[in-house]
Amino acid sequence: MSDALGDIIRIDDLDAPRLDAGQQAALDYVASLDLDLAEERLLDEARGRAQCDDFGDLGFLPRLRAMIDAVEADTGLGPLGRLAIRQRTVRLLTSRLLVEDLVRRRPEILEIELVAPIIVIGLPRSGTTHLVNLIASDTRLRSLPYWESLEPVPRPGDGPARDGIDPRFTRCRRDYDAQMRMVPLLNAMHHQHPTAIEEEIELEDLDFASYTLEWLARVPRWRDVYLGLDQRSHYAYMKKVLQAVTFLRGPHRWVLKSPQHLEQIPALLATFPDAAFAITHRDPVSAIQSAATMLAYGDRMRRPAIEPEALVEYWIDRVDRLLRTCVRDRDLLPTDRSIDVVFHEFMADNVGIVDRIYERADLPMTQAARQRLDAFMTDNPRGRFGRLRYDLRTDFGLDPAAVRARFGYYFDRFPVAVEEA
Repeated sequence: MSDALGDIIRIDDLDAPRLDAGQQAALDYVASLDLDLAEERLLDEARGRAQCDDFGDLGFLPRLRAMIDAVEADTGLGPLGRLAIRQRTVRLLTSRLLVEDLVRRRPEILEIELVAPIIVIGLPRSGTTHLVNLIASDTRLRSLPYWESLEPVPRPGDGPARDGIDPRFTRCRRDYDAQMRMVPLLNAMHHQHPTAIEEEIELEDLDFASYTLEWLARVPRWRDVYLGLDQRSHYAYMKKVLQAVTFLRGPHRWVLKSPQHLEQIPALLATFPDAAFAITHRDPVSAIQSAATMLAYGDRMRRPAIEPEALVEYWIDRVDRLLRTCVRDRDLLPTDRSIDVVFHEFMADNVGIVDRIYERADLPMTQAARQRLDAFMTDNPRGRFGRLRYDLRTDFGLDPAAVRARFGYYFDRFPVAVEEA
């Protein structure tokens, strides 16, 4: 699968994966399952889990259908990839029911003020995950751990277990352990541990309106639907879910992050007008080869044929769209509450960059906060689970310089350093 030299990991079978017996057994088992994506069946399963049946505004249904249609059009998606999307869709529908039920019973949720959040924006693989996890170590701020992003509201009967652990965490940990058995090198690329801080865009997906599906399948049909949406109402729905989650567990000032925000700055501002913003910037070639490698590696379980060339071409275009919109809209963000975070500077002084972000957010850097940030850095060094060696030319057949030339407008706008292999 890989050739490890110390902490350097080289995946040398991206295009023709060598699966072990456990991986193959999992694929064989899933191929025997009923993986029907019929809309009414998904809705009924969610109703059964949530034990309620009011989804709120049913305007999300055409978007749900568009997602299903896009997945059905992906003829290269294998059974495990299809199962993952099916399970995810039922989970989202269940969570929507539970959120609507909670807000209906406790309408004061909609009066909760989310005070001046700090929002991290940036390309996938540009340091956004590390930055948001670092800031989230400051316990004055509320953040969204992965387990909670998957199930923001408990299911009926979900009280703490005898061991005191939330059943939502237990379910997430079970799925995480299974994922690590199937794709063990993923933690060196994006360590999605149940306690790691994740993207609030997962909450927007309860309204079936985010770009997340693009990470799970080849769905240009959904991309086009998503890009045509007026996101203001969908970001407002995300805020409602955040209010519900805040009601269940405070505090009220959040640190948030998502790459999707790069192309949704107007909607983001309309939803959080008093927020402070940190926009991360990195050589697009590094971000592309990192994202494409991560996706290709996961595709060994999702797809019978990887097709790395088609995968990377899609994400070159996708990153181009994200960055062009960012360059167009960056100046909409208030200058006194926004800061550009260049990757090489962030890597050189992690806590110093957070200090500068706090200045924009009017949040004092206390001694206790700095100690927590320093402790996080000590406990989570870069390359903790190994360092992937990425190779755009060998793995994807592309010249990095030629790809980089496409993004001249971005280098002209921001002081991004070229990262040579």
